[in-house]
Amino acid sequence: MGSRNTSVVAAARELGPLVREHADETERGRRLATPVVDALRARGLLAMGTPAALGGLETPLGDALRAIEELSYADGATGWNVMIAFDLGVWGGFLGAPNARKLIASIPRAIIAGSVSPPGQLRRVEGGFRLTGRWHFGSGCQQADVFIVGAIRHEAGAFVAGPNGLPELYGVAVRPADIKILDTWRVTGMRGTGSHDYMIEDAFIGEGFAAPMGFDRSPVETGALYRCPMLVTYAFAKAAIAIGIARHAIEALKDLAQSKKAVFSAHPIRERIAIQTDVARAEAIARSASAFLYQTVDQVWQCLASGEAVSHEQRAVAHLAAVDAVHRCTQAVDLMFTAGGATAIHESSPLERCFRDAHIVGAHVTVQPAMYEAAGRVLLGLPPGTGVW
Repeated sequence: MGSRNTSVVAAARELGPLVREHADETERGRRLATPVVDALRARGLLAMGTPAALGGLETPLGDALRAIEELSYADGATGWNVMIAFDLGVWGGFLGAPNARKLIASIPRAIIAGSVSPPGQLRRVEGGFRLTGRWHFGSGCQQADVFIVGAIRHEAGAFVAGPNGLPELYGVAVRPADIKILDTWRVTGMRGTGSHDYMIEDAFIGEGFAAPMGFDRSPVETGALYRCPMLVTYAFAKAAIAIGIARHAIEALKDLAQSKKAVFSAHPIRERIAIQTDVARAEAIARSASAFLYQTVDQVWQCLASGEAVSHEQRAVAHLAAVDAVHRCTQAVDLMFTAGGATAIHESSPLERCFRDAHIVGAHVTVQPAMYEAAGRVLLGLPPGTGVW
């Protein structure tokens, strides 16, 4: 599907007030508020990455990212959950297990959750497999219709090697009834994402629900969305969240500056040179990060839509645009948090949550600072030196 789907961006903007209305409930409950989940599902925003063949929207990359940004602008945790659903939907484009595909397609706009960290153990038995594991970072696990989990085949106490001699990662589709969610998500930021650990204990997995599915494998789907290097797509999506949160922080500081008085002054802080300078710097950071990111996204998409492969240099620039957006937008949030003074440290201030949420985004492996080095290595004619590529 190469056509644009700007309706998802419009839908995300439309839902902004609802998302903000329930943001505190999402934060307290450590999961998306039910009205938010229902509204996101109804508009297909939790199925943007899922292949059309499986009942999803298969949304062009730039439009999906802009929708994620808009929802992150309303609330970081909501944007994160939509991003994870998008990521797992994209992973569904690599899922070759026929019964797993039928399961996803049988659920209207299925919400997919899952993780590969750490991979579970899959043992061959008569009629299928037995699956055991405990996975971390199960964002959105409490509202998921289907889980796709990563697992490695084991026999006689050792892993079964793939064609390259290394453990071969399988994607396994699992119903929520086989999942035990563990209450582990007690964190600094992104509390509303519900990213709990979950486990499966010796569950039977029937034939056709598991198949090899690594990050370096060819997709089952032929659409341009699935021909983009998967980890590049994932990095882009984290950057969209960071830009949305930075925009929210700038807005929050501007609102505060209209009424908050400087200490021992009758004038609002908007009249202070330091505040004016910090707002300008934050705007420049967020806008330039956005321009670099979306320019790169659009160039990658044009390449994919024309049937070309993404070059090594394009991949390096893509990773660079993503990691730079995340870390520069965190700097913009820090500027606004500091400018807010003592007001910003209270939970009643949106700057407090923006500060906490922004610092979580950069912890994801696809946008950690080490990606600067990897991108620089490739731009200098060296291999990236990392498997996260």
